Amino acid sequence: MRPAFAGPHHMTQSRYTPMMKGGMAGLMKQAQQMQEKMAKMQEELANAEVTGQSGGGLVSVVMTGRHDVKRVSIDQSLMSTEEDDKEVLEDLIAAALNDAVRKIEQNSQDKMGSMTAGMQLPPGFKMPF
Repeated sequence: MRPAFAGPHHMTQSRYTPMMKGGMAGLMKQAQQMQEKMAKMQEELANAEVTGQSGGGLVSVVMTGRHDVKRVSIDQSLMSTEEDDKEVLEDLIAAALNDAVRKIEQNSQDKMGSMTAGMQLPPGFKMPF
């Protein structure tokens, strides 16, 4: 009579090992491809430029995905020597910068999210972006 459970050594090596090796090699290849795609995507995101605006476009800021400010544009109508206008201008510049940062973050989430859409990740697992 055969024991109820013969253990894993009961299975033949030929049925068990090739599947494990092929599966692991496939996973490693997928991981490498994913790493290459992520590196390319991160470089594209870093070089992308977004424009943040405030005051209905009176102040605009062009920023790269690396958060480097490339250009600040201020409408001439905002230029005066009065103290109140200076504070308004400072607020508008801060708002335009914040708008640009939010756009960069959204762009990153959208692009990386589309890249991982087909992946079967465990519940609660978040990618580092």
